[in-house]
Amino acid sequence: MTATWLEVSVVSPREAADAVAEVMGRYGHGGVAIEESIKPDPEGEGYEVDTAAPVVVKAYLPENGRGRLGRLLRALWHLRQVVDLPEPEVRTLAEADWAHAWKAHFKPHRVGPFVVAPPWAEAPVPADGLLLLIDPGLAFGTGLHPTTQLCLQLAAELLRPGEVVLDLGTGSGILAIAAARLGAGSVLALDIDPLAVKAARSNVRLNRLSGRVKVVRGTLKGPAGPFDLILANLSAPVLRELAPALAPSVGPGGRLVISGLLVGRADELTDLYAGLGLRPFGRRTAGDWAAVVLTRPGET
Repeated sequence: MTATWLEVSVVSPREAADAVAEVMGRYGHGGVAIEESIKPDPEGEGYEVDTAAPVVVKAYLPENGRGRLGRLLRALWHLRQVVDLPEPEVRTLAEADWAHAWKAHFKPHRVGPFVVAPPWAEAPVPADGLLLLIDPGLAFGTGLHPTTQLCLQLAAELLRPGEVVLDLGTGSGILAIAAARLGAGSVLALDIDPLAVKAARSNVRLNRLSGRVKVVRGTLKGPAGPFDLILANLSAPVLRELAPALAPSVGPGGRLVISGLLVGRADELTDLYAGLGLRPFGRRTAGDWAAVVLTRPGET
């Protein structure tokens, strides 16, 4: 029997996206998707994010979870009393529709030294970049969202060959695969969503990196590693919750990239992790989004 899902979507001003995602993430299956509008790259090399456009925040619930839907809609009603948001849209769709409806918008595009492409791409894929073949399936992570792009760019700058890497909240596995392409010795990719784990494992095989990337369902329950580089593209509330486990997992001389942040939350999270022994090293922004780099003093 084909599964059916409820898709709840809200068109949000960029400055309110974090708050909307936080509310919707409490009820959605496997978190939320934040969809950006894309436009042709002015240099003619694929597509880029239209940072002037609003974003669409989506959550998915099993069709039999209408009680949870009611709680989600009530929570959004309360948020709409303080944030200017339109009415959420709810539609029912088959699992196949969820998996494939977005494919028309996913085209080969450049991010730093990478070329991100779906395996079904009809457009020519440039050969002068590190190729990441990504089929997100029912997970999230096509490399179009600015927070993912920030992580890809920073990984290219920070990762040294042979290092041990953690990709926390791996989604489609795009960051783990990128780390392996850059020469990481080993990569552990974690996600709590079984659909994301399935998609990430498939993409690791698609890129022929099973020997270096291990995908596991789970999260950090406490300090782990130590890791030379941690990529954590999550959300501000989740990064706050995981801080006591995440910060000690950075090895001496290691680096932590936290992303998924609106610019207004960056200082708050930087201060939190600095209080746990990590030193602020830098910050990168793309439109309203920010990624923060922190380091642990010492030699690797």
